[in-house]
Amino acid sequence: MAVDEALLQHFDPDRSQPVLRLYGWEPPAFSVGRFQRAEEALHLERCAAADIPVVRRITGGGVIYHAAELTYAVVCAPRHISDVRGVKESFRVLTGFLLRFYGDLGLEASWAVDAPSAGECLGGRPPLCFAGKEEYDIVAGGRKIGGNAQRRLKDVIFQHGSIPLRCALAEALPFFRDPPPGLLDGATSLAQLGVTAAPAWLRERLAAAFGVTLGVDLLPSSLTAEEEATAARLSAERYGKTAWNLHGETP
Repeated sequence: MAVDEALLQHFDPDRSQPVLRLYGWEPPAFSVGRFQRAEEALHLERCAAADIPVVRRITGGGVIYHAAELTYAVVCAPRHISDVRGVKESFRVLTGFLLRFYGDLGLEASWAVDAPSAGECLGGRPPLCFAGKEEYDIVAGGRKIGGNAQRRLKDVIFQHGSIPLRCALAEALPFFRDPPPGLLDGATSLAQLGVTAAPAWLRERLAAAFGVTLGVDLLPSSLTAEEEATAARLSAERYGKTAWNLHGETP
């Protein structure tokens, strides 16, 4: 999370090239939304007893359990996606590569707005990310797969999201304070959809889908010295502190 924020802080909308970052989580952890009260969503004492970290994101939304998953982060300027300005429109554009990725895997996936279930209401802010659907969340077989969240600064768009390799929600249920009925039935994963390829191969396919969808050539890169320094500072001063992760308090 510190690296994600460092990439955002150092992005220059006039000079920087768009960034796609792919990563994972070890050990498994919970992330809570920027303005969420962690104690209202999670049994924090159970998390501590099980040595499951709880970290706060710089994006909004509900709590997510990160276990076996691919995670992506994108940093760009509106001009990189045809000067898209609205939040919903940028979500549509920046999740389009996920539809291509799933399609390349032989899966039928769509935005939630294009595949509504009977009686379903899109939107709202449930305390658990996978418990609700936004218009441009991705669904496959009627179930939500992964989640995406966005942060906007002046002329900079940051978005990150998760792609579950297998469904780990059952492992997380004992730590949720009020899991909604049917939570497990409303979410899915690649393994549940029959895709069990190696994570490294899936990362390659995800990057390829991003390049084709956005019309860009991807070049491998690493953090700059400035980004590394900022990430280290944020890790020490913020993401390594209970005050931030549990209460959203900054030093």
